Amino acid sequence: MTTKAGGGGRPPVIDFPRYGGGGGGGRDDPYPDFGERLRRYRLGLMVGLAAVVMLFVSFTSAYIVRQGLGSYDQATQAYVTDWKPLSLPMGLLLLNTCILLASSFTIEMARRAAFAKAAIVPVTEMPGIAKEPDRGMPWLPITVVLGFGFLAGQLLAWHELGKRGFYVSSSPSSSFFYVLTGMHGVHLLGGVLALLYALAAVFRSRPLERKRIVVDVTAWYWHFMAILWLYIFALLKFAA
Repeated sequence: MTTKAGGGGRPPVIDFPRYGGGGGGGRDDPYPDFGERLRRYRLGLMVGLAAVVMLFVSFTSAYIVRQGLGSYDQATQAYVTDWKPLSLPMGLLLLNTCILLASSFTIEMARRAAFAKAAIVPVTEMPGIAKEPDRGMPWLPITVVLGFGFLAGQLLAWHELGKRGFYVSSSPSSSFFYVLTGMHGVHLLGGVLALLYALAAVFRSRPLERKRIVVDVTAWYWHFMAILWLYIFALLKFAA
């Protein structure tokens, strides 16, 4: 923000930095503005998520096809299947689902708080305007804790399933359970790492636009992970 002295009795003119969705980002160089950079990062995220969607679509197809496969038993003169319905630890899985949905809410609040903070920066940077300390909820740290809580809950669910006699190689149904939940856990762990990076960007002296982009893209990825988990949970529960 710069202040220019007005000539001929005119009041001084204040030039606000441009934090909004475009217009050069307050710079005169060819560096893309905030809006353009945000669109590029979101597009890159969509391309990456498309690959994840294709991966889980292929898992779903294999799950349904394998479930219907059988072999002809000479003794009974009939087709039999080795697909065994799983005894899912529903209590743990429902608790994990609540934790993940809660984390999706907290990261959305973090994303909105980052945009709201950027909106008032031109005012707080004016001479004579005192900047109030940030007393908002620490949404990002809360999201990180919830993310680790979900992953720990998934490990407990695996442990509980093993106690019930279902291991990776026990049956095709248990193999699919471990593969589906494991792949989702790996992708969610990537989201947790992105959250830690976003958290570091917030607390370090990074440019405000960069913080907003990191938090925004991470939030969209996190929401996708929550929706993907609901899909996997429903598949394991109702299509078993």
